[in-house]
Amino acid sequence: MRLEALARAAIADALRRLSFPSPSGEIPLERPEKAEYGDISSRVAFLLAKELKRPPQEIAGDLAAAFSHPAFSHVEAVGGFLNLTLRPEAIREVLRQILAEGERYGEWELGKRRPLQVEFVSSNPTGPLTVGHGRQAALGDALANLFSALGWEVTREYYLNDEGRQIELLAQSLWARYRQALGADVPVPEDGYHGDYLVAIGEELASEWGDRYPEWTPEAVEAFRGVAVKRMMGMIHEDLAAIGVSFDVWTREGDLHRRGLVREVFEALKDRGVVYEKDGAHWMKSTEFGLARDPVLIRSDGTPTYLMVDIAYHVDKYRRGFVRVVDVQGADHIEEQQQVKLALRILGYPEEFLHYCVHQFVTLKGREGIERMSTRAGRFLRLKDLIEELGRDVVRYFMVRRKPEAHLIFDMELAKKTSVENPVYYVQYAHTRIASIFREAEKAGEPVTRHALRVTDLSPLTDRDELALIKELDRFPDVVRRAAESYGPHLLCEYMEELAGMFHPYYNRVRILGQGGATPARLALLYALRAVLQKGLSLLGVTAPEVM
Repeated sequence: MRLEALARAAIADALRRLSFPSPSGEIPLERPEKAEYGDISSRVAFLLAKELKRPPQEIAGDLAAAFSHPAFSHVEAVGGFLNLTLRPEAIREVLRQILAEGERYGEWELGKRRPLQVEFVSSNPTGPLTVGHGRQAALGDALANLFSALGWEVTREYYLNDEGRQIELLAQSLWARYRQALGADVPVPEDGYHGDYLVAIGEELASEWGDRYPEWTPEAVEAFRGVAVKRMMGMIHEDLAAIGVSFDVWTREGDLHRRGLVREVFEALKDRGVVYEKDGAHWMKSTEFGLARDPVLIRSDGTPTYLMVDIAYHVDKYRRGFVRVVDVQGADHIEEQQQVKLALRILGYPEEFLHYCVHQFVTLKGREGIERMSTRAGRFLRLKDLIEELGRDVVRYFMVRRKPEAHLIFDMELAKKTSVENPVYYVQYAHTRIASIFREAEKAGEPVTRHALRVTDLSPLTDRDELALIKELDRFPDVVRRAAESYGPHLLCEYMEELAGMFHPYYNRVRILGQGGATPARLALLYALRAVLQKGLSLLGVTAPEVM
């Protein structure tokens, strides 16, 4: 049993002994920063003070006196808090549990294998993926891994917006580059795509097609749109492969139109009386439901807006059987997210169906300061190029190391360092150190397999740092759960760096091999440490190297 589960069970038993009421929800626990406050602390007495009409310190004192659990050596009431100190043998049982579960440690069955979709990246095919898209790719993939660890059946999905005004502008921008390659003075549209990535494609088409499309005719629109989307998708696939992300499903906007789903959902909203006509367009009555403005669903020319299509797309997700959907989107989509959730609520879909992980943007910080990027203007660093320069592990780790809601300044100089100053190397180095010890242990004939270490006598693990490491390992499953449910892989990064920060001094101070009965016990501890480091890094999509 996990340490916090032991504490909750012991507190619940003391409450029953005293005939005290149980607090609503889970009994609150925290890990004190100072050793004098024990291993686990609870403010449960504060929650009961109003109902019992007694000071929290008195309630905590009664609970301490009623405590009767063999896992705890000392229970004390301090300032209304109930401070619990665990016996070393109870702490060591955590290690036994990790050795028993092996690779499954840190996993849950909360999802019960129900279908959950994570939709992320979903960049319009108007250019290659940039550094900004890299944050979403790493974030979405890590979240998919985390929800899988919670027991969900996860589908990764990319929504391909291959219709609409932006695709038309891309096609016209490519046509302009094609005409320029033939010597014509044709400018790229002012609001088009000016990146050099279209120049080379335009030159290829000029060589292949010659002067076939001298004017921007409907025939040219169709030809250049098809080529542009195909070539951009090729570049996007290259960038995704570089960062190690693959998708189970690719959904095209055009398919939603061809199936008639967009029109069907629009008519359903009309039937519910939330659509009105003004200036030839159709609007949704969102302000009646507390939102800031009424959005257009169908333009005056009869074409649906991006919002209308997005609403239909989420109806499609529900019909495909997903119990829960997590969309990873930038902060510039917040208003649209509110409109989509409102539309789904109006249509009668469950409130808990759609969730958003909202992230801020990325800027590069190099020797010359902050570099701002724009795909449309052609000022950006392609994701594939960034990964070729820094390596996949570094890019993925840096992209999720800050909470999604915070603006990410990607420090290129720090990312280039191959020392422990670089946080991903700091964590990986802990894993390689343990791997090195196990190679030496195997040469010395010491037990190194999980089966052998499961039956090892752990009683020699009495060092304060050893017990602290085990208590930190006990936190891992909770960190995995919180990182998933709060859409915050950065919590896992923080945990891994803290764990590595505890291990490195221990490694420098304590001898592992050649210590008699202490050696197998310490190898068991290191085995568990290595397993958690491997698991944590894999959830982030980062490798756990044996040698660095």
